[in-house]
Amino acid sequence: MHLHHLHPFLSDRYSDAGVAKGDYFHQDLWVARKIYEEQPKEHWDVGSRIDGFVAHLLTFRSINVIDIRKLESDLEGLNFYQGDVTSLDLPDGSISSLSCLHAMEHIGLGRYGDPIDPMGHIKGILELQRILAPNGKLFFSVPIGRERVEFNAQRVFDPNTIIKAFSELNLIDFAAVNEAGNLIYPADYSDFQKVRRACGIFVFQKS
Repeated sequence: MHLHHLHPFLSDRYSDAGVAKGDYFHQDLWVARKIYEEQPKEHWDVGSRIDGFVAHLLTFRSINVIDIRKLESDLEGLNFYQGDVTSLDLPDGSISSLSCLHAMEHIGLGRYGDPIDPMGHIKGILELQRILAPNGKLFFSVPIGRERVEFNAQRVFDPNTIIKAFSELNLIDFAAVNEAGNLIYPADYSDFQKVRRACGIFVFQKS
């Protein structure tokens, strides 16, 4: 054995088996399970994490994904379209199952190459609402708590702001990931209006 073959790891024996907490861990699993239960004929996603939520869905179904950034992939079942959530090239009322997880808080802040636009998130919300079909479901998550802009990282929303913005949709389910990284379900969104930061997971349905 040569010295240059040595690659010591001296602390792994003291670490946990993994991390089973946090916004992305819980929201990705919770929403993926909901969609598995629903078994929609087709599902569309806008801006969610490819190596988390989208990967979960790909284990049991195909998925259409839209993101403002490019993606080079020939992965079976992943249909990717580069596009802007504030101006989606999809007909009104055409999508019966739709998700947008931990993405809308970034829109309009320029972080991912989109134009600076103080109303970017509102434009994106209205587009999701526009393309959702009657009786269709939207799975949506953003940071929630005391409302503010943390430029140019993200926005944090009062949960009521989100519910009011989706004025044509009905809130039918809600879960949250608290500041400790634990899933709270069932949850009351009003409990999270004054926290520093949590993750709100909203399920909306169009009348």
